[in-house]
Formats: sequence, structure tokens, C-alpha cells
Amino acid sequence: MSVEITRLPNGIHVVTHAMSHLETTALGIWVKAGARDEEAGENGIAHFLEHMAFKGTSRRSARAIAEEIESAGGEINAATGMETTTYYARVLKNDWAMALDILADIFTAPILDPEELERERDVILQEISAAHDQPDDLVFDLAQSASFGDHPLGRSILGTHDLIGGIAREQILDWRNRHYWGSRIVVAAAGHVEHDAFVAEAQRLLGGIAEGSSPQRATPVFLPTACTSEKPLDQAHIVLNFEAPGYRHPDIYVLQVLSNILGGGMSSRLFQEVREKRGLCYSVFSFGSAFEDTGQLGVYAATSPEHANELISLTTEVMMAVGEHVSEAEVNRAKAQLKASLVMNLESASSRADQIARQFLAFGEVPDIASLMARIEAVTPVQVRGLAGHLFRHHKPAFSAVGHIGGMAGYEAIARPFR
Repeated sequence: MSVEITRLPNGIHVVTHAMSHLETTALGIWVKAGARDEEAGENGIAHFLEHMAFKGTSRRSARAIAEEIESAGGEINAATGMETTTYYARVLKNDWAMALDILADIFTAPILDPEELERERDVILQEISAAHDQPDDLVFDLAQSASFGDHPLGRSILGTHDLIGGIAREQILDWRNRHYWGSRIVVAAAGHVEHDAFVAEAQRLLGGIAEGSSPQRATPVFLPTACTSEKPLDQAHIVLNFEAPGYRHPDIYVLQVLSNILGGGMSSRLFQEVREKRGLCYSVFSFGSAFEDTGQLGVYAATSPEHANELISLTTEVMMAVGEHVSEAEVNRAKAQLKASLVMNLESASSRADQIARQFLAFGEVPDIASLMARIEAVTPVQVRGLAGHLFRHHKPAFSAVGHIGGMAGYEAIARPFR
């Protein structure tokens, strides 16, 4: 059965994909509100709220939430991103109503108990410290800052020690009341689910949320610079990051193919040239991350400090070469991997629920798989070469590095070949 969509009177959209051969149901509440929607003094508040949702409601204690879902063998969790926050669960097929009731409860009625808030504040402060101690986490936070500066996209989702240490209960409630509106919410399920019954339950549990309005977000400006952190590590962790199309741009599929060719797998150019032929690192890959009005194409690698400059130089050569020549075989291989990933999501209820919810939040519809396949298949070597040339030959990269970086070339030397 195809995807079914119903709009509730308060603007919430209910999206389901029945996969009746499964014995489980994955479901959740996706809201178009995340770290990007925070003011500078609120940085980390979206993530803090997500944590506090599990710390008790007017109907359930924190322990009762965990015991009720786990007594049915289910799983429940949440995640905060730059543009969305998700509360989700996976249960056996006959328990979806119980799971939706719990999700709606923690979404609409967290009590934010002051004692629990202080305990969770300490947990989040430890989470921030742990991220700072993990160089492969820290280098990506620095990459965001080097790319977008003071814009919300340039800040860490977790926030800072100083801000989290001072956030008050009233601030969290105020932020929630400004952003958790029906017009921004998708309730989605995939697996063994019947659409009309799911809609009726969603209306009963969430129909009281005000419709509100769509987010009003500041347009990001990509102002590349360098953000580095000297640490006594055995490796230098490096990210080169370029401005790229957002997910609403027609070139988004070209970007995905380009990223795959560049560093998307063991057959990619970076893996073959940097790791297999030169042995300069253990880990190297490219990534494309897209937002509604901008995106990024970046490369990550970790190497010994004495090899850092050679690695950066070789990586630069590989990236520039994609703008000169891309073979039909490379493009076809990348397209096959992207199409396989789409189809594999159909084999997992959790992946499919997340996919259809995010697609609807992004585009106001859920494109059918055949349509997405056709858009991927339409990508040509000329398009990939053209996008690579545009990104790498006419724009400076943002640069971030963590580790022993004293002997590394300066930012201007690193950026010069690209522009």
C-alpha cells in the first residue's frame, strides 16, 4: 500500500506507510524546530527540552515512561537536529496505540520538574565535555562554526557549558511554546499500521495543540574561515567544508552523486588515493549535509601530524580532479549505491517512518520511490563535473582541525588552490 496522508484540523499532518507483512510498528512525532530556531542566548535549549521530555509528565513519572514501553518489549528515544526534533518508538504491532499515547504525553505535557532539571543539566554538561574530548566530534562542531559563524547553523546542537549552566525552566517552556505548533508537526508511522485508526488516535491525543505558523528562519551566509583546536593527540583530525545546494535545490541529487564519487565508499576516489595507494590515513570520507536553504559538501580525514600537509595537498588534488573528469562508470556506481539505500529503507519500519516524516516536513509531500529513483538516474557525468568545478574552483573552503596542528600549513595556503 502507498503512503497515506491526512491533515488534522490544527495543521498536524499524519503520514503512514502500511507494511502489513511486518510484526512491528515504528512511529513518532517530528517537529520542524531544532537548534537552528534558537536565539544566541538559547543555544542548546532544544536539546535540553528533548532530554526533559523523558523526565516525567502530569500522568507518568520518568520511571513509569521507561517501564511501560519496555514492559511491552518496545523502544523509545528522541533526537535533536539543526532543523527538527524527533520523538520516536518501535513496538510490536498490537502496541502502537500505547506507544503513541506515551509519545503524545511526553511531547505535550512534560512537567520539567526542577529537581529533574538540575540532574539533567549535569548530564548534558557531561555530554558537552564528552564531545569536546572526542576529536572526531569536536572537529565537526568547529567545521560548522568555520562555515556559518554566528548564524545558528554555526553553533553546536548541545550548546555551551556557560549557556546550559544558566538556562532556566521558564526559558525552556517559553521556547517550547514558541515552536511546538501543529503547522510544524508530522506524526508518522510505518510497519503494521492502519491509517484511519492511527489518524483517529493522533487527533484524540494531539488535536489540542495550537496550529501556529511556520518557522521564520534567518538566511545563512557561508563565510568560510578556519577554526582549530590544539590538543595532545596522536592524530590530526581535519575537515574541509564547502557551501553546497540545500535539499530544495534541483542539484541536490547531483550533490549526492558527487559526494559518493568523492568519498562515499571503498571504491571512492579519496579512499583509493589517500588510503589505499598512499596509506596516509585510516579514515577518510566525504559528506553532504543539506538544510532547507543551504548545504555543505565536506571531506573528513584523520592522520598523523607529520602527514597532515601531504594529506591536505593530496585531498585537494583529488577534489579538483573531479571537476576535470568523471567517468560514466563512477556515476553509475554512485547512483546504484544511492538507489540501493532508498530501497533498503523500505525493509526497516524505523527507517521508513523517519524517511516519510522528514520528506513531508521538507517538501510538503512524500515522493514515491520510483520518482526519487528517476531523479537519481537522471544525473549525468557532465552535471557532476560541473558542480564539482563550481564548488571547488570558485569558492574557499571552511577549514577545521583538532590535534597536533602546529606544523600544519596556514589557512590561506590551504584555501589558495580552490580559488
